[in-house]
Amino acid sequence: MTTKKQVSLAGMLITLGIVYGDIGTSPLYVMNAIIGDEQRVGNMTPDIVIGSVSLIFWTLVLLTTVKYVLIAMRADNNGEGGIFALYALVRKRGRWLALPALIGGAALLADGTLTPAVTVTSAVEGLKSQRFGSFTFSDSQLLVLAITTTILVALFLIQRFGTATIGRAFGPVMLGWFLFLGIVGVWHLAGHVEILQALSPVPALKVLVAPGNKVGIFLLGSIFLATTGAEALYSDMGHVGKHNIYRTWPFVFAMLMLNYFGQGAWLIAHANDAQYANETALNPFYAMLPDNLRPVAIVLATLAAIIASQALITGSYTLVNEAIGLKFLPRLHISHPNLHRSQVYIPSVNWFLLVVTLGVVWYFRTSEAMEAAYGLAITVTMLMTTLLLYEFLSMHGSRVRALLVAGFFALIESIFLIASLTKFIAGGYITLVIMLLILLLMVVWFFGNKLRERYQGESESVNLKDYLPQLNRLIGDHGVPLYSTNLVYMTRVRKDYTLRRTAMYSILDKRPKRAHVYWFVTVNETAEPYSMSYTADLMGTRNVVDVQLYLGFRCSQHVNVYMRQIINDLIDAHAIDAQQPRYSTLHHRTVGDFKFIILTEQPQGLQTSQDIPNWQKRLIGGRLWLQNIATNPAQWYGLEFSDVVVETVPLFINAAPAPHFESSEIKNTRKPE
Repeated sequence: MTTKKQVSLAGMLITLGIVYGDIGTSPLYVMNAIIGDEQRVGNMTPDIVIGSVSLIFWTLVLLTTVKYVLIAMRADNNGEGGIFALYALVRKRGRWLALPALIGGAALLADGTLTPAVTVTSAVEGLKSQRFGSFTFSDSQLLVLAITTTILVALFLIQRFGTATIGRAFGPVMLGWFLFLGIVGVWHLAGHVEILQALSPVPALKVLVAPGNKVGIFLLGSIFLATTGAEALYSDMGHVGKHNIYRTWPFVFAMLMLNYFGQGAWLIAHANDAQYANETALNPFYAMLPDNLRPVAIVLATLAAIIASQALITGSYTLVNEAIGLKFLPRLHISHPNLHRSQVYIPSVNWFLLVVTLGVVWYFRTSEAMEAAYGLAITVTMLMTTLLLYEFLSMHGSRVRALLVAGFFALIESIFLIASLTKFIAGGYITLVIMLLILLLMVVWFFGNKLRERYQGESESVNLKDYLPQLNRLIGDHGVPLYSTNLVYMTRVRKDYTLRRTAMYSILDKRPKRAHVYWFVTVNETAEPYSMSYTADLMGTRNVVDVQLYLGFRCSQHVNVYMRQIINDLIDAHAIDAQQPRYSTLHHRTVGDFKFIILTEQPQGLQTSQDIPNWQKRLIGGRLWLQNIATNPAQWYGLEFSDVVVETVPLFINAAPAPHFESSEIKNTRKPE
């Protein structure tokens, strides 16, 4: 089996199937969008065509190749890429860096809902009025929408099988797609080699101020569509390994540019033909193909569009997984379909993307309307990545050089952002609304958590060892009814034995809970898929145990099963007393009953606190609300069929004293008998 770190033909084929779908389908709609800017095909003079292709070439060189492939991919966090992985590398250099990371991540997730919609719809629209032998396909847009919906639903349904499986299936398709792009491009390029003038940056600069250019600098809004997959390429690095990307990108870049050159050459030759001159929505990609080759192109384009969607979907999983680790998002259920820790499947994210993507498809209805809104959010992500890259480059060189490099890319991306702002009214507001909703969720969770920790401070942490005498007295106090033989608290105990005060409050204050053995269990995830180990620290007792579970990322979280083995091990080692249950269906059973306690914080005392500003109270309250609805703790730990108590505890236990009331009079009017 090829792992993500190995470089091989199989690994490179998987890379083609996972990483390049988004950027690889850009020839389907970039030139079409440029024609829309210039209003009709007849306005596409040779200078505008050559200048536009030159802009595409230098955008791919500077933003995709130099910034992402050569610079950003050096900033990997243990092999993982993407804006959150980059933030994890630089976050110690300033608290403010969380803000660009949150904005960029939210924008990329929002863009991931539009990419599948626009790519699949634009490919399927190629079927309209297309002849397949004696059969002519309908030109109904409603049928296009139905087929697009079916394809997208099927795509999201297969995500559970993992990206390696999908990559093996899609890799050969993408190889065929890129070869097709290159061959078709060379075929048309041969007739008009003057298009190769686009290799110079001069035509690119001239076209932005050319009198014949109807939109001026705003042409860059359409040009930017050629590189929208660059950020996804960086995010997907953890799925395939950077070296597989290094070895496949030159081939992908060459095939893309050959096709753009071919489309440009075809436009130079046919822009003034009476058949095309007044067309406003011509797609040169399909128009330059002979009739007998067009059905093949449509099938390949549809498959490539599906794969383009795949690149954004897998990138979204990676982003969310990293966001959970950085405490940008609440904990969600995550599964690992194969032995690679970085290749994850997150059901809730999968269905969220599906619902929003289908909403985009049916709201815009045509690829032309979607293209008008496409790419705005991703320019925001690229700018935020550049800010974080500045800090990364500063860590590995001089600040002056980092400023020059980051400043250069920030200038280019700012120009692209300004040019893309025209998309806002055309529909870009949809992705910005989605981005702001995701950003709000992240801000509430991240900053609400920071504020909660700040106000709880050290007063809400205690040392477990300090409470051992009380726990031992409670165990021997038969005046208190037995609550459970084994009382298990799912709470994190640190190396210095500190833990949240809430656990001790639950045992001693709410109602004393007497048990034979108290267990404090911490679950730690390891990088090995199936490793399972534990440590048990009794701290000099026979009935209070700090258990640290170390589970591989593919191991089940069924803590109750592990606890039975741990108790048997400790009984066999005579570390704790045998637990002979009086009644049982199992012969020779030595383990008593269990009760698992999961603590959830409630905002008691938050609203009455005079020391916390109202806006901070709202953030903390929002964070607690998200925590309580995000996941079912019993399901997370595999305790659905165990005796579980989900117990609410106040946010602040060691709170400030209650306000003092002055007593004016105390009476006892009852007469003594």
